[in-house]
Amino acid sequence: MGMEREIKLALPPAQVQAATQWFVARTGAQGGPIKLVNIYFDTPELMLASSKSALRLRQTPDGWLQTFKTVGKSENGMHTRHEWEIPVAGEKLEIDALLRECDEPSAADALRQAAPELIELFRTNFTRTLWHVQADGSEVEAAIDQGEVFAEVDGEARRAPISEVELELKSGDEAALHTLAAELGKQIAGLAPDDISKAQRGYQLRAG
Repeated sequence: MGMEREIKLALPPAQVQAATQWFVARTGAQGGPIKLVNIYFDTPELMLASSKSALRLRQTPDGWLQTFKTVGKSENGMHTRHEWEIPVAGEKLEIDALLRECDEPSAADALRQAAPELIELFRTNFTRTLWHVQADGSEVEAAIDQGEVFAEVDGEARRAPISEVELELKSGDEAALHTLAAELGKQIAGLAPDDISKAQRGYQLRAG
């Protein structure tokens, strides 16, 4: 079982260039933009959301991944949650493989019960620009995400923007995330902690 630890910060669109320049200066690298297509699944009755979990397929330049997460907890932009992620052959869930990986009994039970009724609910399509940052002896993956959440509800296309910074701990101490977020906040006006995940934004969009 993996434990994901990250700080999410809402980034005003007018400040994207300033944040990009800050990361370039901080790392000495231009950053690598990649396009990500993410498809989220649940049952029509939202069984996974009710069990505080989320399931997605992600298309990356290297292929498809399926990811199962618990909602976990979030406070002041700091998100901590269980996560299981494995590659798949294509644009199709492989639930049995996820169940073999998932070692959280309640989460596994929720996924097993939901599996026969899963449907696509919404998508998050965005460009992610990545940097690897050293802070306090720890390694942090920093990302600027720009794109949108998309859902089709009763024939109506609904969209909401995505503009955020994510700081994910790859190795070392969690304190490095707070150090880096504080550094960035001093330079980028309007940057704010964000406790709402992309999955939660998708559910909110569907609910109107």
